[in-house]
Order: sequence, then structure tokens, then C-alpha cells
Amino acid sequence: MRLDVVSLAPEAFAPLLGLGVIGRAFGAGIAELHLHNPRDFATDRYRKVDDEPYGGGAGMVLKPEPVYAAVEAIPVLQRRRVLLMSPQGRPLQQADLRRWATDCDQLVFLCGHYEGFDERIRALADEEVSIGDFVLTGGELPAMTIINGVVRLLPGTVGTQACLEEESHSTPLLEHPHYTRPAEFRGMTVPDVLRSGDHGAIARWRHAQQLERTRERRPDLFARWQNEQSVDAGAQAAGG
Repeated sequence: MRLDVVSLAPEAFAPLLGLGVIGRAFGAGIAELHLHNPRDFATDRYRKVDDEPYGGGAGMVLKPEPVYAAVEAIPVLQRRRVLLMSPQGRPLQQADLRRWATDCDQLVFLCGHYEGFDERIRALADEEVSIGDFVLTGGELPAMTIINGVVRLLPGTVGTQACLEEESHSTPLLEHPHYTRPAEFRGMTVPDVLRSGDHGAIARWRHAQQLERTRERRPDLFARWQNEQSVDAGAQAAGG
């Protein structure tokens, strides 16, 4: 997958290239990262990329011309999505990461900066994405978050596909607890069932833990799971 980032701080993305399995995925050619600084596309002698907002107000606004020029210089692959990092965007979901990892050969990230960006920059984007109801100094961290989440889903990045299928947010239920050696640590012990060798009992325990954790920590997800169970049960009854 080709990943193109339009950012005034391209140096912020360097750590991704050495970040565990994500860095190895880039090294193996599973994904490739290309960085584009709008400042390189500014046409004035000062390489100006921002200006005061029309109508007045605090802060500076990212100008459209350098951003458009940077995007238009990027090669276009057939299955491409342009993502604008914005606190006004739709909240990021695991399903989005899976969709982009499966359906796209290229993702282009537009990272805002300063007080904001000229409204006309929105016309470049296929989707606006937010990683939460808060504001950062730029779109670099949200873009890195998405890159991490997408690349780890690409075939060949993670050794065992089952790890991706059983984790939190792959379904509405949160993941069950995990334990490893030693069996006892500072008075905290591994549940007996996990050491029993009874795979059926282990599966039932893990599912019960998923239900309990989701009900306690994310009642919204638990309600969604219940609704999906009701729909599935209704569909089976109708078909049976």
C-alpha cells in the first residue's frame, strides 16, 4: 500500500519507519511512506503557507494553493482515498481501518496546522476523520495513528491473522484478559481454568470475560452487541 502524507512537519513521521512490526512492514515493502511538505510548493520567496483569516480572528489559516499543488503532484493509484485529519471529522472506528486496509491501494493524508485550514481544502478530501473530541496542534499524530492501524492489518505485517480477529473492536466485545508465566506474581494468580487444559472451558471463560468487561467498561458496545445478537436470532428464526 502507498501512503502519502501532506504535512508541514514531515520529520514527525520518521519514527514510524523503525516502529516494531510497522517499521518492518515498511522495510519489507508491504507499505511505502511518501512525505510531501506544502512549503516546497509555495511560490513566493518566503515559501509562505499560511495567512490571516478573512473577517479577522485569532491565529493563522493554512492557504489552499500550496496544499492543492502538493496533492496534485502525488501519483494517483486506482483505489485511492484522501483523508483529511480534522476534529470536525467522523470519529475513527476499527471498521474504517479494516475498510481502508482491504479496499485501498493508496491513502493520502492531509494534515492541518495553525488555527485551521482554508475551507476550500476540504474539497480535496474523500473523508474527514477525527481521532477524538479534542484539538491538537496539527494532524500529524492522527495521521500516524491511522497509518499504524492500517499497516498492521495489511497481509504480512502481523504473523498470525488470528491475533487480529480476536482483539478488541474486531467485534463489539472487548478482548478477554491474557496471562503468561509465572502462574503467581505478587499474590496475583492465573485463573485455574486457563491452566486446566480444557479448551471448551477456556473458551467459555474467555467469552464470559468479554461480556463482563464490555458491559462494565463500554456499555455502548455491549448494547450494540446485544442488538446484533437479537437481529441474528430474528434472522435465524425467520429462515428456519
